[in-house]
Order: sequence, then C-alpha cells, then structure tokens
Amino acid sequence: MDMQRIAANLFGAWFQIGRHFPPATLDTIAKTVAAGEDRHRGELRVAIESRLPFSSVAAGVTARDRAAMLFSHLRVWDTDDNCGVLLYVLLAEHRIEIVADRGIAKVVTPAEWEAITTHMRDEFIQGRFREGLQTGVSEAGDLLARHFPGDGKPRENQLPDRPLVL
Repeated sequence: MDMQRIAANLFGAWFQIGRHFPPATLDTIAKTVAAGEDRHRGELRVAIESRLPFSSVAAGVTARDRAAMLFSHLRVWDTDDNCGVLLYVLLAEHRIEIVADRGIAKVVTPAEWEAITTHMRDEFIQGRFREGLQTGVSEAGDLLARHFPGDGKPRENQLPDRPLVL
C-alpha cells in the first residue's frame, strides 16, 4: 500500500479546492472551453477532483485510472467524430491527466498532451491554479483546432462547458 498516496488523499490540501477553483474561476474556464469549441469540432470536458476515497487508493486506483473511469462515466467518448477530451485534475495528489477519444488519439501524440500537463503543473506549483487550468484548456483547444478545425457552422454543444468539481 502506498502510504504517501494515502496520506495525501486523507490529509493533503485537497480541502482547499474551493479556494483554488472558486465559482468565478469555473465561469472563466467554462467561457474558455466554449470559445475553443467555436474553433474546432472537439468536445472538451474538465473535471477537478479534490481527493480519492481511501478505499480507491488502497485498491491501487491511480489518477489515470480515475480519469479513465470519469471519461466513461461522463460519456466524453460519446461525441461526434469521436473527438472528446477529458482534462482531469486530482488536487490531493497534484496529478493532471488528459484522456482523449480514439478519433483524437489517432492524430495527437502523447508528447503533445504531456506538454500541456507540464505547463499546467508549472502554474500549479507556483500557486496559480486559475492560470494553470486556463493554460490547459487554452492549449487543448489550440491542439484540437489544429487537428479538428471547425467548419464555421454552429454546432450542438455535446458536453457541459463548466468544469465539474468532485
């Protein structure tokens, strides 16, 4: 059992999620998601989780595992062109995961996603959570616009733009 992960999820600064991501920040991020989706055919979903339950950590569930579970549960995979993306933040463990649907995974390399998570992490380390999340959403939108440009026609919004806080 990973005692460091257990301690982070039980006693870490996860309880500060409301301070790091207040409603005004969530509103700003929602607007950024919507603006990006005006430029591409992708659907971006943001989920921020304060911590994992003890039982999940004890069972070995990683941030990547949890992101994959949420990708399925939130139906990010169920989009036109199979171009849904989940940007997941696990605050207690300082983890950022990006899960992309198969349509995107065919053309976007893991290194491109890793660059985005690195930029976000750099901002988070400095305590700039709003800026970090804004950076991730903007860069993901740019990546989607490059690989899945919009056709200029209004599209149905298939996933909520506002980040989900768990």
